[in-house]
Amino acid sequence: MDLQHLPASTAHLLTLDRLLESACLRQTQLPHATRLFEDFTYHFDRVARFYGHRPDDPEAMREAAAQIDFPDDRRSALVEALRHQNPGSPLLDELGARGTVTVVTGQQVGLFSGPCYTIYKALTAIRVAGRLRDMGIRAVPVFWLATEDHDFAEVDHAYVFGDSHQPECLRASAAPAPQQPVGGIRLRDVPLVELKQALESFPFGDTVYRQVAAAYAPGQSMGVAFRELLKSLLAGHELLFIDPLDEHIRRLGAPLLRRAVESAHDLRERLMERNTELLAAGYHAQVHIEAQTSLVFLLDGNRRVTLRSQNGDYLAKDARYSTAELAARADRLSPNALLRPVMQDYLLPTAAYIGGPAELAYFAQAQAIYRELLGRMPVVMHRAGFTLVDSRAQNLLTRYELPWPVVFEGEDGIREHIAKRLVPPELVQSAAATRQDVESALDRYSGDLEHFDPTLAAALGKSRKKILYQLAKIERKSAREAMRRNDRAAAEAHFLAGLLYPNKHLQERLYTILPFLAKHGPDLIGTIYDGIQLDCPDHQILVV
Repeated sequence: MDLQHLPASTAHLLTLDRLLESACLRQTQLPHATRLFEDFTYHFDRVARFYGHRPDDPEAMREAAAQIDFPDDRRSALVEALRHQNPGSPLLDELGARGTVTVVTGQQVGLFSGPCYTIYKALTAIRVAGRLRDMGIRAVPVFWLATEDHDFAEVDHAYVFGDSHQPECLRASAAPAPQQPVGGIRLRDVPLVELKQALESFPFGDTVYRQVAAAYAPGQSMGVAFRELLKSLLAGHELLFIDPLDEHIRRLGAPLLRRAVESAHDLRERLMERNTELLAAGYHAQVHIEAQTSLVFLLDGNRRVTLRSQNGDYLAKDARYSTAELAARADRLSPNALLRPVMQDYLLPTAAYIGGPAELAYFAQAQAIYRELLGRMPVVMHRAGFTLVDSRAQNLLTRYELPWPVVFEGEDGIREHIAKRLVPPELVQSAAATRQDVESALDRYSGDLEHFDPTLAAALGKSRKKILYQLAKIERKSAREAMRRNDRAAAEAHFLAGLLYPNKHLQERLYTILPFLAKHGPDLIGTIYDGIQLDCPDHQILVV
């Protein structure tokens, strides 16, 4: 069955053997959406010059695939380099066949798989690869492990919830060296006991805990543990993993990085021009670029050393390198956020990339150097996005007629909305009647004053606002008093905020997928996969 896109309305998704009701929310209804992302999603013509292909046209992927000229020797070396990271994967033989393209996504190697959208990215990539195969294009999905990032504080924690459905932050500890890439950090203390306690009230809590404990075995690195957990959670959905810290991968990427160092001045000029274009069009530049910006870091031992460009040389905190010296160390270089996708698509025959809003913004800048270094660019697509709603939350949303914009105001907004619905009907009617009577009396009085003295009528206009404000204030106080008398309703507002908009963040951006799997079981992965609508750009409220 073909599911039609129903923007900003109620849609019905046929998943497995049951019908699930799902509301589609336009991305513009979500908090903190940028103008660039909104136009990318709903008005692509406005931003088309910053990208290579339309994301909403399946034929664009055919065009992107046709543009790929991937050398046989690089393909063979790539497959061999990936074998030890993906032992026994049938996708390796597929990737090794001439003409096979990749659908790529990726994420920082965060504790316990990172936020929910990590899973949504992976499943979207798998679904897009399937669409390409249906079009007669051999394709495999690939997950890029962002192990080179060196900000441990960004990945050392994960948010889960227990029976109370309130966010709980679990944090790991380690002793990384300054600027050490996170993928190689070995954790000293993994909060497995805390995870088990948080999930123990859920029917599949022990199963999920055992999966996590197996991946985060003592002494395991962040990169390997992340990869092994994703493999376990996505069992049944084939996906290749690539770790750019692997020495074989670094050697494969060295020619591209060498070119980037040698042509750094021209590349910076292109990027600064692109940033000017974006700002002139009313958009933001995700990465600030200036004349001293280096597009590469140096991997020195267990450090990812920051470099600055100066008069053709590169300065580190305690060293200086000529362009030639740095180019000679190309297999020890690590790309910055704008060069990374270009290197990724040099290493892989990428037809499509699946990313979040920030990554889409990177590509709007990086297109300027794709032209110079690669001569092609993949189709850039937004990942599927979900807010998962259980039956209790769905019933409460229906009972209180809670609109999603109110949910995204957080607990205070939810409480205020519910409180209004708890005020006795006769009091609501009395308040409305009083307000109407007062407004009518003020209208009459204002008319009489206008004839007598217009300045007095103007003064009454100011007083009118104060009078109506005081009436509305009494109504709000009545609502809060009704809520105070109803402990159950207060608890329900607390529950809804904790599950649906925890800590005033989108659910998919805060919680890891683990508590949802613990509550709903491993089949949840299949339900989410079946719920992905590649032709729908909206955010889905999926009832599970």
